[in-house]
Amino acid sequence: MNDVTKTVDTYFEMWNETDPARRADHIERAWVRDCHYVDPQLEADGPAAINAMVAAVQARFPHHRFRRVSGIDNHHTELRFAWELAAPDGSIVVAGIDVAGLAPDGRLQRVTGFFGELPARAA
Repeated sequence: MNDVTKTVDTYFEMWNETDPARRADHIERAWVRDCHYVDPQLEADGPAAINAMVAAVQARFPHHRFRRVSGIDNHHTELRFAWELAAPDGSIVVAGIDVAGLAPDGRLQRVTGFFGELPARAA
């Protein structure tokens, strides 16, 4: 497993960790201090805000699990991967892709999340 895979897998451990202290450890290992997350519904700057954001998502979707469903496409300091959020019964609540930028030390600097399929091309 390469360092990019470890970083992304730690990112998913962060999303699924319910203990705030253990989640903070995942955040420290996966993200730099000057980090930014954004998706169509959420935005967070810095480790504490990301920790609080994950707690809010878990409160909204109790017992759900995020999982990576693709390989990691990366070049230079950029990467992308697909994911889904599964309910306890295994049904998929939402799926999408994340596009991320890495800091020089290999941890996440920024993540931009997109939900669902790409829009159809306008005629």
